[in-house]
Amino acid sequence: MIDTVFMIHGMWAGPWCWENFRRVFEPAGYRCVAKTLPYHDMDPGGIPDPRLAATSLLDYAEALEREIRRFDEKLIVMGHSMGELLAQILAARGLAKAVVLLTPASPAGIWAIAPSVIRSFWSIQTNWGWWRKPTRQTFAEAAYALLNLLPEAQ
Repeated sequence: MIDTVFMIHGMWAGPWCWENFRRVFEPAGYRCVAKTLPYHDMDPGGIPDPRLAATSLLDYAEALEREIRRFDEKLIVMGHSMGELLAQILAARGLAKAVVLLTPASPAGIWAIAPSVIRSFWSIQTNWGWWRKPTRQTFAEAAYALLNLLPEAQ
């Protein structure tokens, strides 16, 4: 039986972030499924969908649970950043055969203020009302916080 790895991307990302993982897992015999979270199917340079501001982790978890329940077997659920929090929620609901958690986002109640976090999200944190609307880092912030291991040309 082929195991399926259900990959959940984080905020400001999409299924494309799993391409390098797929290149390793698929030749090893795993089936990989990477779905786009609701309202994340957009041009990275475009204006964020305003519905993102009102979409909660539990909304995302419900959408992912519907996807997972379409499979006849339990899946290996793999999440990155915000997707890691979603993977934990899905695992707690008994929907995962195994869970792989990569660079977790901090859940509510975890104090994550550090100079690197402030630098990573400065443009968002200094924009009043950011918690009620979709946000995006500047390119410089993303390069520092998220893209630091990519070759500069990419």
